[in-house]
Amino acid sequence: MKKALQTVLSLALSLHLSVSFAASTMVYGPELLVSRFASWGIDPDKNLASINLQDSWKKFKKNKEVIVAVIDTGIQGDHAFLAENIYVVGGKKSNSNYGVDFSNGKQTNSPIDQHGHGTHVAGIVKSVFPEVKILALKYYNPKASGQANLDATIKALQYAVDNNVDVINYSGGGPEASVEELRVLKEAEKKGILVIAAAGNERSNIDDKRHAYYPASYGLSNIITVGAHDDNLAIIPSSNYGKNSVDIAAPGHRIRSAIPGNATAYMTGTSQATAFVSGVAAMIKSKYPNMKYDQVKNIILSSSLKVKTFEGKILGAGKLDAGRAIDLADSVNQKLNTVPARSVANR
Repeated sequence: MKKALQTVLSLALSLHLSVSFAASTMVYGPELLVSRFASWGIDPDKNLASINLQDSWKKFKKNKEVIVAVIDTGIQGDHAFLAENIYVVGGKKSNSNYGVDFSNGKQTNSPIDQHGHGTHVAGIVKSVFPEVKILALKYYNPKASGQANLDATIKALQYAVDNNVDVINYSGGGPEASVEELRVLKEAEKKGILVIAAAGNERSNIDDKRHAYYPASYGLSNIITVGAHDDNLAIIPSSNYGKNSVDIAAPGHRIRSAIPGNATAYMTGTSQATAFVSGVAAMIKSKYPNMKYDQVKNIILSSSLKVKTFEGKILGAGKLDAGRAIDLADSVNQKLNTVPARSVANR
């Protein structure tokens, strides 16, 4: 089955650039590509450096609501840019019910973002897929120990898995593996939930087990590990790398996005890069709800644009390209749904 899927992807990749699409206008307004909450990562004027989002919007159609769990520092639930995208599991969304906070040893429904990181990451996901639904799950407490934050992470992951989200964005991690964290991620794998994980910002080669970064380094089939590049198509100095361990690179240098207070700010790191990949994965899942997680992962990686300066640092030396990803998803879907014509057997 895996070999057959790879064959389909290979054939589709060679064909997708020649496929003709009727849609010529974007499903979302072009002003969103250059709004005050947008970054160079989606700016059509940035050509090769951006993720080529404009081309993907010309071919995208929402067929299913997709939920991305953002496991992070919380979120501003009533943020002008994000309020309409907030998803809650139970009850009505309100100022006291806009996600789940696991960071203080007890579960509440107000994941207040006192750091800004979680709101920033969620803003990037939304900038890629404007109709995405965000489930905000807060794990981080700056006053807590590393173990306490890990325990909160595991609870957040379990909550996301139990509620069958489509994609988990985890823009964090650490050098220590966890049996419980791995167990939950394997459960996500069995359920077909994609996990987009940051490669980390330690300037290290995570192919070397001494520099592993978790959860990115667990090596599960449902994890996409993301490194960061700048607008000059160079892997940023702080980004972890690894030609076997880091699956893809995405924009991660001076990325503008939402922060608490209905404001914007610039942040740099693999956290930001991860959110771009989550947005593209969510779009593919929305357009093709029946695609399996491994198909979506292979599409994102197979459609990545090879960058020579990424060689030796990124698997396949590839950067995220949303336009090529949607093209390839269309081609793969077409081939997977083509039934060979029946013929009369010779007797």
